[in-house]
Amino acid sequence: MKKYFSQFKPFFVFISTFFVAYILLMLIYKFYLNQFQSTELDGMTQIVGRHVEYLMQLCGSDIKIQKNLGGSFLEVWYKQSFFIRIVEGCNAVSVMILFVSFIVSFSGKLKTTILFLLFGIVFIHVLNVIRIALLTVLLFRFHKYEQILHGVFFPLVIYGTVFILWVVWVNKFSKYAK
Repeated sequence: MKKYFSQFKPFFVFISTFFVAYILLMLIYKFYLNQFQSTELDGMTQIVGRHVEYLMQLCGSDIKIQKNLGGSFLEVWYKQSFFIRIVEGCNAVSVMILFVSFIVSFSGKLKTTILFLLFGIVFIHVLNVIRIALLTVLLFRFHKYEQILHGVFFPLVIYGTVFILWVVWVNKFSKYAK
């Protein structure tokens, strides 16, 4: 048994570090979310909404994003119609937590790890803002493809990008990179 443990020690260290980081970050995030009443909206979702609105206005779109008065979501008014909602799950924080947990579990030099984490979080945020903006336009034009666009294509893009960031990290910057 000791032979197998020492043989697979890097795997066990990775798994335990990943789950400890993931659970800890999720608990912190849930604690943060629990500070808001059922009709309040968390700050990160509001930031995402403002950035989506800014990006779409920069591209010349007729867009208005505002807090719903009775619920904890943002109303997206596209071409003067209430079209979609941005809820807490749209802010990509859970994706960022997954990303951070993986990078921490395959950590490298401290400075490199911190810089890659910051780059990755900003990159995921920007990608998520672009995702919501594109989703708004595409759903307006191709509403019958909502399941494919919202449920398959865009999750594939964001999780695929996170996977590519992980591969780059492990092969170029982690302590296991050659």
